[in-house]
Amino acid sequence: MISQDYDSISAVDELLRKIRIKESQLKIAQESNMVNVVTALQTQLLDLRHELSESPDSELQALMTLLDD
Repeated sequence: MISQDYDSISAVDELLRKIRIKESQLKIAQESNMVNVVTALQTQLLDLRHELSESPDSELQALMTLLDD
């Protein structure tokens, strides 16, 4: 059970890390007026956030709430 929780937390941490990276890349692309890159990054961010929200884990739902704030 503990290792399953750890794996779940690890997966959430990895998704959150990917989201933070994409958000940084998006900011740079917006500042550089790279319209096509901005569009692609926004799509990738939506996919990552959707993947994060699919988990029924209550801790995950709490993390998603923090992301929305």
